[in-house]
Amino acid sequence: MGGAVVDEGPTGIRAPDGGWGWAVLFGCFVITGFSYAFPKAVSVFFKELMREFGIGYSDTAWISSILLAMLYGTGPLCSVCVNRFGCRPVMLAGGLLASLGMVAASFCRSIIELYLTTGVITGLGLALNFQPSLIMLNRYFNKRRPMANGLAAAGSPVFLCALSPLGQLLQDHYGWRGGFLILGGLLLNCCVCAALMRPLEAPRPTSGPMPPRPSRRLLDLSVFRDRGFVIYAVAASIMVLGLFVPPVFVVSYAKDLGVPDTQAAFLLTVLGFVDIFARPTAGFITGLKKVRPYSVYLFSFSMFFNGLTDLTGSTAGNYGGLVVFCIFFGISYGMVGALQFEVLMAIVGTQKFSSAIGLVLLLEAIAVLIGPPSGGKLLDATHVYQYVFVLAGAEVLASSLVLVLGNFFCIRKRPEVAVGEEERHKPPADVRVDSREVEHFLKAEPEKNGEVVHTPETSV
Repeated sequence: MGGAVVDEGPTGIRAPDGGWGWAVLFGCFVITGFSYAFPKAVSVFFKELMREFGIGYSDTAWISSILLAMLYGTGPLCSVCVNRFGCRPVMLAGGLLASLGMVAASFCRSIIELYLTTGVITGLGLALNFQPSLIMLNRYFNKRRPMANGLAAAGSPVFLCALSPLGQLLQDHYGWRGGFLILGGLLLNCCVCAALMRPLEAPRPTSGPMPPRPSRRLLDLSVFRDRGFVIYAVAASIMVLGLFVPPVFVVSYAKDLGVPDTQAAFLLTVLGFVDIFARPTAGFITGLKKVRPYSVYLFSFSMFFNGLTDLTGSTAGNYGGLVVFCIFFGISYGMVGALQFEVLMAIVGTQKFSSAIGLVLLLEAIAVLIGPPSGGKLLDATHVYQYVFVLAGAEVLASSLVLVLGNFFCIRKRPEVAVGEEERHKPPADVRVDSREVEHFLKAEPEKNGEVVHTPETSV
């Protein structure tokens, strides 16, 4: 299952693993940067907004929350749009929406209008860019896909380091309205990235008419029959409950220890700088021939590493301890960011990825809206930051155990019925079949083609 007729990555096309794929990778890098960094970057305008509209910090914080909720929660809608119209048209429309939202926000007269423009319209535009860009990256890369995912994921910390000081500079020179207007112009670059998403075309047959295309669903819910996908979705949802909590509270934690404001804010710079290098490095390691078959276990390890870092970070009693925590958190956070979509691609395959990612993002949206607020509630009740870090670490550790145990017991050991079914469908010894046909027999799901199956650990 893919995009529109001309953009669906039809069956039988080999991923180029290069060529124009590098242009697609660059576009995905930019889109990922805008999508993840923009909700954080607009926070530099919050004090100015509070002063102009006479509101509190919690009121302005809803702008970033709505942006993230739209980015995650509209996943199924993005899947339907991609499967109906194709990746490139959806991304072009998304780029225009994202820009329009920020331009309209520069003329707003109330915080409610900002929620609608910056939060809903810009958030929807970024969502319509983010998901299709990952789908196109999956179609253009196979052997080099882990490295491509790592490089694309590096866009998030790179753009965060660039957009935050840029936003402050724009506010100082042009005010928040001028800053929003210029940022809206910058978001038009999403349309340029959309133009790079050239669809792959199936080779024309040497003789005879073109074969008819199979009927497709706009949102393929059959992925829930895939045990690998269900385990991944549950683990990812639990992980997101605690994954974003430490970056939200680490600066306040440092200030509570008596650290000056400038030094406390520098902790996020340390975390982001380490994250920039951790993501492509994790992607490169995952792409190694001997490592890639065990990408699910590597992803589980990265989650375990991140949870363990949160638990040890709760024991930090001074600024030096928090710096060490941010270094190791940046490494583990980068590993998770580089591997999360690579593992999902490996589990569901190319044809179902457009639907699978939308459903996963919807489940994660619920967790995103629960995780940080629950940490804040715990902090309000106890006034102890250590408890917040322990809670976050426990949630991420639990997700790693769900993934590794579920993968080991529920996927690796398949029922005997399925094995017998494979034997009945096994082709005769004297008949030559290509790799895709072998994959059909092994997986007993004809619609999940186009992906090379490495081991039962990475595909069901």
